[in-house]
Amino acid sequence: MSETTTTGIITIDELQNYGINVSDLSKLKSGGIYSVQSVLSTTRRNMIKIKGLSEVKVEKIKEAANKIIKVGFIPASLQASHRENVFSISTGSKNLDSILGGGIMTMSITEVFGEFRCGKTQMSHTLCVTTQLPKDMGGAEGKVVFIDTEGTFRPERIQQIASRFELDPEACLDNVTYARALNSEHQMELIEQLGEILGSGDYKLIVVDSIMALFRVDYLGRGELNERQQKLNQLLSRLNRISEEYNVAVFMTNQVQSDPGASALFASADGRKPVGGHVLAHASSTRILLRKGRGDERVAKLQDSPDMPERECTYIIGEKGIDRKSTRLNSSHTVVSRMPSSA
Repeated sequence: MSETTTTGIITIDELQNYGINVSDLSKLKSGGIYSVQSVLSTTRRNMIKIKGLSEVKVEKIKEAANKIIKVGFIPASLQASHRENVFSISTGSKNLDSILGGGIMTMSITEVFGEFRCGKTQMSHTLCVTTQLPKDMGGAEGKVVFIDTEGTFRPERIQQIASRFELDPEACLDNVTYARALNSEHQMELIEQLGEILGSGDYKLIVVDSIMALFRVDYLGRGELNERQQKLNQLLSRLNRISEEYNVAVFMTNQVQSDPGASALFASADGRKPVGGHVLAHASSTRILLRKGRGDERVAKLQDSPDMPERECTYIIGEKGIDRKSTRLNSSHTVVSRMPSSA
């Protein structure tokens, strides 16, 4: 019988039963490949780049993986059955969850973008707690991986939000696995390590706050734009594959830049657009624009979703996270909820 995790992922240790030795398995793990599914989804070209793996060894590994999992065309009904495993994680606001179709969805990437102090990081902190809630409260009863690229992670906010949901603050912190990315290369290395972490089946959410910050620092000028986009594409492809393989939600925050001539597809009403261009736009299944409203109000606009129409909700930044109850609902599908202080 195949050795599987609680998520149904078949670990690469199963390849030993098909003639792959422990040494080669260790090499695969050093390259961030921990499951048979990852073996099949990784190209031969990239596997050969792993130190110690020749073309002959890679071919043998691929053949062994194909004996365990048959890939190819399947009935659409089987894919529909697979999609039944998708679940949502509450944002903490019933109204925001409503425009998202239940919350942040697994097996996909959700991106929120906006200017500073509009609530991106605070939404990330709130999700770190709501992910741990019981399923009947909109949670996933799971742990969280948090990759911090800007040094904005605040453990004390996790504790404050946990208290609001009547969860043990210290236990909540223990259920968040944190890493501070130092540069864009390190960010990719951290994502390559996710397979080992997620294999337990305990983790339900990956947060990257923010996805583009380090790429904007490491790649400057038009001459380096092409290389930056290639690296970014590889990173996002990896995240997409992980979200599907391990049935986890990926939540990314993103920055914006001014572009008065931007197309309506990407630019918001004030002429700002998310950084990352088409590469990031295609990778994100769901895109949410966060912007400042009147006074203390902030607006969340669902700009792109495969399941839901374009809608808005308004929230107010406060001390106790996103309010569970709406304070106002109007006919234009705009709802009001509350969110933690600071962006």
